[in-house]
Amino acid sequence: MSWLILVLSGVLEAVWATALGRSEGFSKPTPTIIFFLALVVSMAGLAYAMRDLPTGTAYAVWVGIGASLTVVIAMVTGAEAASWLKVGLILTIVASVVGLKLAH
Repeated sequence: MSWLILVLSGVLEAVWATALGRSEGFSKPTPTIIFFLALVVSMAGLAYAMRDLPTGTAYAVWVGIGASLTVVIAMVTGAEAASWLKVGLILTIVASVVGLKLAH
């Protein structure tokens, strides 16, 4: 259960990071509200997962999922240019996250 919560929390990290960028310094209400809600739920899920998982592993997986999805969202929406190098590096992060799960 902790792994599932951790993955969902990592997805929410990408949500709050994307909303933070779109809030334009908290001047836009809708992305600002999404940011705060996703941030609280994401952090709560990370804290829950850390009850059963080692802190280093949980944090690395959470950040890896969030960072990878944030970049993918930016590339898909056109906010950031896509390249084969970026895709390869994101896949490396994903492989590392899977490796941490398998090593646990």
